[in-house]
Amino acid sequence: MKILVVSQYFWPENFRINDLCAELVKRGHEVTVLTGKPNYPVGKVFPEYQANPGAYLHYQGCKLVRVPMIARGQGALRLMLNYSAFVVSASIFGSFRLRKNHFDVTFVYEPSPVTVCLPAIFIKKIKKTPVVFWVQDLWPETLEAIGVVKSPKILALIGQLVRFIYNRCDLILGQSRAFYPGIAKYCENVAKIRYFPNWSENVFSVQKTEPIGEIAADKNVFKVLFAGNVGEAQDFPAILRSAQLLKKQGAKTRFYIVGDGRMLDWLKNEIIKGGLEDYVTLLGRHPLESMPSFYASADALLATLKDSPVFSMTIPCKVQSYMTAGKPILTMISGEGSRVVSEAECGYVADSGDFDLLAENIISMSQLPPDSLKVLGDNAKIYAKKEFDRAKLIDQLENWFFELTS
Repeated sequence: MKILVVSQYFWPENFRINDLCAELVKRGHEVTVLTGKPNYPVGKVFPEYQANPGAYLHYQGCKLVRVPMIARGQGALRLMLNYSAFVVSASIFGSFRLRKNHFDVTFVYEPSPVTVCLPAIFIKKIKKTPVVFWVQDLWPETLEAIGVVKSPKILALIGQLVRFIYNRCDLILGQSRAFYPGIAKYCENVAKIRYFPNWSENVFSVQKTEPIGEIAADKNVFKVLFAGNVGEAQDFPAILRSAQLLKKQGAKTRFYIVGDGRMLDWLKNEIIKGGLEDYVTLLGRHPLESMPSFYASADALLATLKDSPVFSMTIPCKVQSYMTAGKPILTMISGEGSRVVSEAECGYVADSGDFDLLAENIISMSQLPPDSLKVLGDNAKIYAKKEFDRAKLIDQLENWFFELTS
């Protein structure tokens, strides 16, 4: 099968779509990815790409078609320009560069913005190719939740855009069962909505990893690792307030933050301002392949999201990776993210913004014997295999592709 994937983000940016495309190639499909220039989450085009863009036109058997775009930069206006530029560029330049190609199906990956589907709809008009849309973030709710858009009138207009997009897709996949009402609100034919969760990439299934020296050296503290985007949605103010409580109590624990993002400079300044250098360590951005070693070096893994109705419906992608890595999990998330951790019996949960309980949970978990921590990690692996099995999920996706094209 010839598959066109439309994604504003792709390798060397770390997203689940990279793993999916590589697996589809292994299964014998011909995959072409229409994408932009790598600049997430730092907001600047990666220097390694700028130095040699020709080295980033193929990825594990996938052909990459990269189109010009405006980098994310800083601020809401620049972000909107980034979103808009990709739509225009992918629709015009992308469709032109793909004009001689035939595709059986178009798959769209959307961890925001929802507008990423517009080039696929444009190409559908030309090539009559069915469109499958994998919704990772609900719009316009996500924009309201992170404060990018506050005007009810503008949010209503974006809702109409979402309606336009959903009703021109042939299949809509939601990453959480709780997404169903949010998608159905804008979709005339609810029969085309399916549940399709994220999974953990194979790299997190490795049995042996080398510990990260900087983390492993802290033998007398309980090590809590956060991996991922350092952004508005992750509620770092609440994480730092939890760190302040731990500091006041003299708790022997430390947060390690692996990642990069729009709030990184703010976070650096707040750590210094709060005198939290001994309780919060920033380790920067690292490639996906090195993440298992970071996970293995930690005692527990942390997932957080701001308090918002839309975020309460979301299971952060990192949760599946954490589970597959077989480590105890701590959350500060209301709704689905904490629900799956509680259901799996693999960690301690707190609602979004509840930094007091997060601090209590960290202290309680740090006092568990090694055998109890291992049980939590083993429970995480068992649940991940049952609910988020990579092979079964991609089998299902393939079946949906064949149904649309038969």
